[in-house]
Amino acid sequence: MEFQTAVFYRIALCEIQQTTFDGEFGMEAGAPHVAGSHTVRVGLFVTCLVDMFRPSAAFATVRLLEEAGCEVVVPAAQTCCGQPAYNSGDRETARAIAKQVIAAFETFPHVVVPSGSCAAMIVKHYPGLFDAETEPSWRARAEGLASRTSELTAFLADSLGVDFSGRAYPRRVTYHDSCSSVRELGIASQPRALLKSMDGLTLAEMTDRDVCCGFGGAFALKYSEISNAIVSQKVERVVETGAEVLTGADLGCLMNIAGKLAREGRAVEVRHIAEVLAGDDSEPGLCEEK
Repeated sequence: MEFQTAVFYRIALCEIQQTTFDGEFGMEAGAPHVAGSHTVRVGLFVTCLVDMFRPSAAFATVRLLEEAGCEVVVPAAQTCCGQPAYNSGDRETARAIAKQVIAAFETFPHVVVPSGSCAAMIVKHYPGLFDAETEPSWRARAEGLASRTSELTAFLADSLGVDFSGRAYPRRVTYHDSCSSVRELGIASQPRALLKSMDGLTLAEMTDRDVCCGFGGAFALKYSEISNAIVSQKVERVVETGAEVLTGADLGCLMNIAGKLAREGRAVEVRHIAEVLAGDDSEPGLCEEK
């Protein structure tokens, strides 16, 4: 089997060698505290943006889940969640993609997504793609997957009871709430609780922390002037906090904000929350040169 993208290639290599990511990330240092015993099988939905633009966020996610006692599997048959097609009104393509994702993750008791946007697509919108009368089987399968799917920080905090006391991250950090995470999934306290549990981390909340960053997928292309105005305001709110690091759970938002910060010459490092929680600074921040 060929793996053409970074995440699938390196995870497949680990499986072939019968190793884990422990050696690569040094998991013995500062391991998190986990409430109870969790030996659960988790299917990781990597997401397109993470796979193509920030594989380090996927590797950090694997580390976090394995540290918490999970067996992590990355199904090679997974594809895009179908959100671009869905948001563009192409429901037939979205349905076809959803069927493939449902089939790829059907055997997993838990599916974890390092993105509120993609998680919301599966949890909130997959069931509605299938009519309960004409396609009862697919509707039931979609509802089943929706019930087993969690955004990463919610899974760590709510399902596993993880905290990261003992892992040092002595930096001033601000957190961006993505629209999908906070509005569709109601996730806001979980990422903050995880960040605050890290030794030495100072969480500096920005004004209007839950206001959109202006990305919105195709919105940024169709309405670029409006998008730029929105992200300009977001950048000002980030800089006002005096934070060294901006983090969040949606790579689309982070790439959008990081791009604007870089174009304006603002010295704020941007990282996915999985990288921060894993203490992984092996890659430069988003839009930074190596």
